[in-house]
Amino acid sequence: MTAAILFDLGNTLVSYYRRDQFSEILDRAIRHVSAELEARGIASVDHEAAYARAVAENREAEDLRVKPMIGRLQRIFELSAADAKAHAEVLCRRFLEPIFACARVYEDTIATLERLKAQGYRTAIVSNLPWGSPVNLWREELRRLELSPLVDAVVLCGDVGWRKPAPEIFLHALRCLDASRERSIFVGDDVEWDIEGSKAVGLRPVLIDRDNRHADYVGKRITDLRELG
Repeated sequence: MTAAILFDLGNTLVSYYRRDQFSEILDRAIRHVSAELEARGIASVDHEAAYARAVAENREAEDLRVKPMIGRLQRIFELSAADAKAHAEVLCRRFLEPIFACARVYEDTIATLERLKAQGYRTAIVSNLPWGSPVNLWREELRRLELSPLVDAVVLCGDVGWRKPAPEIFLHALRCLDASRERSIFVGDDVEWDIEGSKAVGLRPVLIDRDNRHADYVGKRITDLRELG
């Protein structure tokens, strides 16, 4: 019997944005932060220059360590270390507003999590966060979406300092659930981060392919979470 079922968040449990939509999201996020800085009298921002720096920041560390969002924002908006530290939470919150605004919980998510809990499965949300954004803001988001009470653990990349597909984040989640990797599965939409990453540490991966983009995938593939269990 499966001991635990671990879930990715974005585009697995909740629809946020596709990768090809990120440039538009990024533009809005930069405008939100710029407006906050100008309202506080901290900086007057040239949008085109800030956006160009943001595009350059849109890459993760090759060793999969988390790069904190506030460090990126400090470089993008050319802030002093003191200003970045003093205003870190509000600037990160403003950056995330366009992302949170497009959140939509899939219609199969809540019913599936409730059913799995009733059947005795241990469950967790295990997720990377865009740009190493603060975990407390994402925990607020999960409470807003009413997902937190439906799982036994929430493990975010900022909790462990590593992003999927690094093994550390998967292994930390298993420890939180007191579950063995051999009797647990991981459900996610990204072949590299979720499927290959979880498989490498001994979890059984399940690809959620809602848009039928991976019809040639040879492993376990579902198009609806209700197919689990």
